[in-house]
Amino acid sequence: MKISAQSEEAKEINLLFSGLQVYFVSKLNALALQFGEGKSCKSVLWECDKGKHGGGKRYEARDKSLFNQASIHVSEIHYEDKKDKTLESSSVCSATIHPDNPHVPSLHFSVSWEKMKEEKGCWHLMADLNPSILNEATLDQNIFCETLKKATGKLYADGAAQGDTYFNIPVLRRNRGVSHYYLENYSTGSFEEEKAFVLVFYESLIDAYISIYSAKLMLQSTYTEEKKEEQLAYHTLYLFQVLTEDRGTRAALLEHDQNDLGILASLPSHINKDILSLWGEKMPVPQDLLLNQILKVLPKVVPTPVDEKCKKLLANTIRKHYKKYPIE
Repeated sequence: MKISAQSEEAKEINLLFSGLQVYFVSKLNALALQFGEGKSCKSVLWECDKGKHGGGKRYEARDKSLFNQASIHVSEIHYEDKKDKTLESSSVCSATIHPDNPHVPSLHFSVSWEKMKEEKGCWHLMADLNPSILNEATLDQNIFCETLKKATGKLYADGAAQGDTYFNIPVLRRNRGVSHYYLENYSTGSFEEEKAFVLVFYESLIDAYISIYSAKLMLQSTYTEEKKEEQLAYHTLYLFQVLTEDRGTRAALLEHDQNDLGILASLPSHINKDILSLWGEKMPVPQDLLLNQILKVLPKVVPTPVDEKCKKLLANTIRKHYKKYPIE
């Protein structure tokens, strides 16, 4: 049984994040009813140290007529009872949506609240729009950027610049998506003000994305095999960034091994291993070794499935690599 953190702040954060999760899940279920087979998302639970130090719940989309892969995750880890841990509690709400239709862009967002012992808590806010077909992305990009600007006001420019840096892939000389936002260590000194900001930020983002998704399905409900190949190539880039560049994924996997499937639920269902292998020569040492090990774990077929068994192997591969070659 999951035991929650005892601080009042942590309790309020978990209520906020659970509300955002339910809100987004209801929107995805409505999409499935309107455009798909009507299959609602299913819930999956996980526990940290058998629930003693927290855990969480994620919802996974089941309507494969609409979603390649989709997950909305809320979790909490706390070490209030462990004197050897500097972390008191950490809560996160994250979502990754990879549509089946290649004309519809993928979405990722994450918001976390972290409190170290003897310190005040702070927030990390992240969001990015990730289209598979770049030459169709201008309108969606504008909608997403305008939503971010309206929700964040004077904080937009700094967050957008940090987001572009965070999601940059140096060896490929491009960013992961077309609109990125990352606000690190956000704190105003007013807990209620911060909660209100987070709520407006992510509800408006969810609403904007659902509008983009619905419009795309109404205008471009069908697609060619060529467009699916473009999507597969982009999903390969997405996996590459998550597994070799993403600091959040790396930190979460190194923290513990009890939620590997939840952490790697951000990965698309299939990639193109042949394309991935071409990037090995671009990788610096020792990241080239990491990519080589990733390639060994992935099945030898194209399209290359990234199933649960594969995700567990990938998680162990990443942990093993960074324990041997830690990044300061």
